[in-house]
Amino acid sequence: MSALVPTLSGAARALLLRDLRLLWRRRGDALQPALFALLVVALFALALGREKQALAQAAGAVLWLAVLLAGLLSLDSLFRGDAEDGSLEQWMLAPVPLAWLVAVRTFMHWATTALPLLVAAPFLAELLYLPRAQLPVLLASLALGTPLLSLIGAVVAALTVGMRRSGILVALLALPLYVPVLVFGAGSVAAAAQGLDPAGALLLLGAGLVAALALAPLAAAAAIRIALN
Repeated sequence: MSALVPTLSGAARALLLRDLRLLWRRRGDALQPALFALLVVALFALALGREKQALAQAAGAVLWLAVLLAGLLSLDSLFRGDAEDGSLEQWMLAPVPLAWLVAVRTFMHWATTALPLLVAAPFLAELLYLPRAQLPVLLASLALGTPLLSLIGAVVAALTVGMRRSGILVALLALPLYVPVLVFGAGSVAAAAQGLDPAGALLLLGAGLVAALALAPLAAAAAIRIALN
């Protein structure tokens, strides 16, 4: 077992470095999710007429919706490039579990799409006049919910990796699965705004994240094997 651990860490390091190099070459594409989320927030602010009370009431739901749509924007490309250049076949032949490589790629997707938005969440919350007392709940719900969205999205992207031009199909499959996460994430902020305890919704998000960490990489790996066979 001790000989396997360096192999797992070495494979993860190699895949992360490769993804970072590719991300640096496509810096413009990497900024699209963050810019899209900022655009969604700005459009909601303009649509509500800059009324502080209305913006404050909708801030939690708007921010959650912006993060969800930004992650969905890059979901189809999660495994698409690797399938086109033959890297997925190499993953299947690698001396490490395919589920491990899927988990590393999913982490990279979360780190490049959701993590920058999580860092920018306080600034975006100020734009929407979110009360500062609700900001810790918002950040906690995003910290629990965004990895869950990436893990669910990885399974959906793996199911459609063998199809061409499946962008719309990925969205249609992912959105119904994203709805419970959106409901509990935005609902925790709404509960805090009403003076209620948001711990229930946060605990449900945490339980879903733990289950997804255990099951989603295995399910995505099985879907990739089926798609490539």
